[in-house]
Amino acid sequence: MSETLLSSRNLAFELYEVLDAEGLTQRERFAEHNRETFDAALGTARSIAEKFFAPHNRKGDEHEPRYEDGQAVLIPEVKPAVDAFLEAGFLNAARSFEAGGMQLPTLLSQACFAHFQAANAATTSYPFLTMGAANLIESFGTQEQQQRFLQPMIDGRFFGTMALTEPHAGSSLSDIRTRAEPAADGSYRIKGNKIFISGGDHSLSENIVHMVLAKLPDAPPGVKGISLFIVPKFLVNDDGSLGPRNDVLLAGLFHKMGWRGTTSTALNFGDNGHCVGYLVGKPHQGLSYMFQMMNEARIGVGMGAVMLGYAGYLYSLEYARERPQGRLPDSKDPNTAPVSIIQHADVRRMLLTQKAYVEGAFDLGLYAARLFDDTTTLGTEAERQQAHELLDLLTPIVKSWPSEFCLKANELAIQILGGHGYTREYPVEQYYRDNRLNPIHEGTHGIQSLDLLGRKLAQNGGAGLKRLIRLIAETGARAQAHESLNALRMPLEQLLTRLQSVTLGLLGDLASGKVTPTLANSALYLKAFGHTVIGWRWLEQAIKAEEGLARGDAGDRDFYRGKLQAARYFLTWEVPGCQHELTLLETRDATCLEMQDAWF
Repeated sequence: MSETLLSSRNLAFELYEVLDAEGLTQRERFAEHNRETFDAALGTARSIAEKFFAPHNRKGDEHEPRYEDGQAVLIPEVKPAVDAFLEAGFLNAARSFEAGGMQLPTLLSQACFAHFQAANAATTSYPFLTMGAANLIESFGTQEQQQRFLQPMIDGRFFGTMALTEPHAGSSLSDIRTRAEPAADGSYRIKGNKIFISGGDHSLSENIVHMVLAKLPDAPPGVKGISLFIVPKFLVNDDGSLGPRNDVLLAGLFHKMGWRGTTSTALNFGDNGHCVGYLVGKPHQGLSYMFQMMNEARIGVGMGAVMLGYAGYLYSLEYARERPQGRLPDSKDPNTAPVSIIQHADVRRMLLTQKAYVEGAFDLGLYAARLFDDTTTLGTEAERQQAHELLDLLTPIVKSWPSEFCLKANELAIQILGGHGYTREYPVEQYYRDNRLNPIHEGTHGIQSLDLLGRKLAQNGGAGLKRLIRLIAETGARAQAHESLNALRMPLEQLLTRLQSVTLGLLGDLASGKVTPTLANSALYLKAFGHTVIGWRWLEQAIKAEEGLARGDAGDRDFYRGKLQAARYFLTWEVPGCQHELTLLETRDATCLEMQDAWF
């Protein structure tokens, strides 16, 4: 049976050969696990994804949520899928045993979740948002808030959202207008409008807990005046039972090109003056708290982009193997049988490009998940801090690089199917439409590039960047043990050397106050930096592939050769191309910055 979600062999390669998932079981938190428990969880995830999520992926796309009598109505297949997800424990896969979880490493919980993202991005979004909101309340909420809202979320009775965007402000959160007025009982009255709130209304759970950004009456201007509030759809009584409906109105639904099965809502808070909210943490610190959920979501969005690209790649690969069409250029005899299109060189190019993009990004997403485990379970505070600094640095890449290049993989999947790829009878066009939303989810490429160049590189004295450079250098040194990898590591080493030089110059300009011109081409920097990181991850995979070949397992030979060929493609076709971006950055090219409104 062909695999449609992700390659189980590649997943095993990543977990047990590249990222040493079994090594995590030596840490106290994961000591009760082993490869057997890991594989059991993965098998369960694959089974539920195939049985409950994948079958209604197309139906959810064709039958979007409807607005009826002030409520969002979903197709009936969504709830059984979400319920199966909850019953299997995946909502709390990484949570401790004491809190009702599986206490899996984040690496394994992310690998399990990847199956659901590949099977049905829209339905998966509901538990995904709930996990982030629950973690936010757990980190910053009071004990009472955790009892009233967090525990029902852990139990799967309440779901969660993040309510940030407003009609006039978009991504500019410093300009939000939603207000929070103190009430006599210690709660607040929220008034404002939020848009594009995914999962903002549905009947999948008893209640919906909105994490809302708003400003207090005494708030200073800008982002330093933003506070965070819990605003439930239904109020919750002291005994945990549901009270009356809160003053949160579903104003309407947006109809996007992709993720059509996810309710995208416009919510009005406090139209009647009675919207009750509860302050989380300290006043005016809301954005710093929300960044925890936003960063988790950014990594999740990146993995979602990977899995949509992966699903398209696997489908187009199977199609290319089965679809006969045409003959090779050196075979002109029309009497000969057509060959499968995978025999055509340009189709192989498109498949190899997809493989390089999606398997490179898949490795990075799982590497980030393992880094998160390191931030909480490494032996010393210094080691945990190093992992945190590196994860913080890589987060813009984990989010943005797959959102751009795994989308390109989806484009190639459509092209491989030819005319069929552009029709709704085949899934690749939906994968593309679903993935096309990810370049804007949780911050555009431009926002991520400003975050990377303008903030992440220099923070903590550049500790994360220095750590990354050391790791890439160590990988290059290990690659020297394999003569066949010299041609692969050299383009990466050349790119890294020049990237360091360009980075120092750009950081120097920022330090001297040349902010706008230095950040003008930050998107180019994001691409070059991202290709450097993915190139590093491919070199790591290539080393493990060489080691696998040296072990002489004949059954895996083709798998390892495929890994080496994809690494060869990325490091010799893609990585050298970034020299052009570095030239533009090095010369501070101002072509785009100097373009005037009147000239368009």
